[in-house]
Formats: sequence, C-alpha cells, structure tokens
Amino acid sequence: MANLRSSAIRAACAVPLFLAGTSPAFAHHPTGGQTPTTFGDGLLSGIGHPIIGVDHFAFVVAVGIAAALAGRLLPLTISFVVGALAGCLVHVAGVNLPVAELVIAATVLLLGAIIATNRQLPVIMLGTLFTGAGLFHGWAYGGSILGAQEMPLVAYLSGFTLIQLAIAVFAGLVTRWVMTSHPSRQMSVRLAGGVVAGMGLAMFAGQIEGVLFPGVL
Repeated sequence: MANLRSSAIRAACAVPLFLAGTSPAFAHHPTGGQTPTTFGDGLLSGIGHPIIGVDHFAFVVAVGIAAALAGRLLPLTISFVVGALAGCLVHVAGVNLPVAELVIAATVLLLGAIIATNRQLPVIMLGTLFTGAGLFHGWAYGGSILGAQEMPLVAYLSGFTLIQLAIAVFAGLVTRWVMTSHPSRQMSVRLAGGVVAGMGLAMFAGQIEGVLFPGVL
C-alpha cells in the first residue's frame, strides 16, 4: 500500500513536467487553431484547452492544491472558474487585456511559490488572486472560440468550466490525502508547488525576453 501511495505521488508530480515537454504549437489550440463549428467541436476544444495549455494546466492544479491547503477547496476553486468564464466572455466581446501572457506566467510563478514556501494567506486574498488570475487565463481561452456561433460557444464554455473544476478538485483531494496520510509526505505538496513555480519562472522569463528582444524568439 505504501509503495502504491508513493507511486501515485511521484506520478502526480511528473504530470506537469511531462506536459512541459509537449509541443507549444498546440498549447492554446486543441482543434489545431480552427474555430469550432459544431457543439461537439466546441465541447472538445473547451475540455482540451486547459489540459493541453501547460501554463493553464499548471495553474489549475496549483489552484486545487492551494485551495485544499486553505481549507476552502470548492469555494476557492469556483472563484477561479468564475473568473476564467468572465475572462473568456470579455475576449469574445472584443475587449483586449494587455500583456495577458506575461500576467498568466506571473500567476503560475506566484501561486507555485506560495505553495512551495508554505505561505499562509487569508482566504479572501486567495479568492481575489484566483478570480483575477482566472480573468486572464479565461481571456486566453477566448482566443480559441472567437467568431464561433452560439452553440459551439456554449459548448466550449461548458467544457473548459467543467474540466477546470474537475482538475482542481481532484488536485485538492489528492492534496488532502497526502497531508493526512503521513506527516513526512507533506513535503511532496511543497515539491509540487516548486515544480509549478519553476514552470512559471521559465514562462515568465520567456515572456520578458520576448518583450526585450522582439522578433528574436
């Protein structure tokens, strides 16, 4: 049983690393960059976007971990999902959010660092962070659904909302199990935060480099 638990923990930590090695060409376009035209396409695109997008996936996992550590798994997760839904609608409405990718990378770095350092923040502060970050992550999601008709749009919104809830809640439940199974395993949670922070730092540095040296990358 102990070996099974250890394997599960290692596998959970390895998922972000595996996704970090996937091709960035598909990071924000589960349907290959084509605007969904049917309900099924919209649903699959909505489900795939938060999983294929490494930055989004890492943040959603971190949301679940941080929410569980704060003892408010469902409310804090919902605050992020609501922010993401609003951000997507903002993009669809034609409103531009400046330096969105830079902010997204910064949120991944920040939340990973909070988990890694075991920083205890008030629930209201975490909720504000989650909602604000969700706005930018959701805005990025909106780029995949621009120009779509009502039915694919509704399917897309439903898909990415449900998958984010599922990912975050699952990550939170795993975190609770790890924290209560044995005190020595609590470091695994902080390690997962360090992995997320490392991914965020790499993404943030890449964005800064792109701003300082446009056209070089």
